[in-house]
Amino acid sequence: QVPLVESGGDLVQPGQSLNLSCESDPDTLSHHSVAWFRQAPGREREGISCLSISTGSSYLADSAKGRFFMSGDTTKNTLYLQINNLRPEDTAVYYCARGFHRWCSSSTLQPSDFGAWGPGTQVTVSS
Repeated sequence: QVPLVESGGDLVQPGQSLNLSCESDPDTLSHHSVAWFRQAPGREREGISCLSISTGSSYLADSAKGRFFMSGDTTKNTLYLQINNLRPEDTAVYYCARGFHRWCSSSTLQPSDFGAWGPGTQVTVSS
C-alpha cells in the first residue's frame, strides 16, 4: 500500500491562505507523477495540479491558475499545495494521489490516471 497522508486542512475565512501537505515515501515523489484533487459535496472529483519530479513535467488546471501553487520536497518526501485568497467555493476534501504515468499533462489529470490515494483533508471556507 502506497503511503499518502494529507494534512493542513482547516476552517478558514474567505481571503485567507492554506498550505496543504501530503507525506509519502521516497519512491512516490521521486519516480511517479503525483497530483492534488478536490471533491466538494455532490460534485465529481476535480484535478487541480500534477507534478513529476523525475520527468520535470507539471500541469496546473485552468481553474487553479493564479491561486494554487504545487511543489514537492524530495528530502522530506512531501508534496505541498499552497492555496491563496480562498473562496467559499474552494470548500472540499483535498486529496493527493500517485499516478500510473510518470509524466504530467492536461490529458493525465483524471482520477482514472491515479491508482493510490490518501484519505483526504477537509478545507472549509466560510465567514
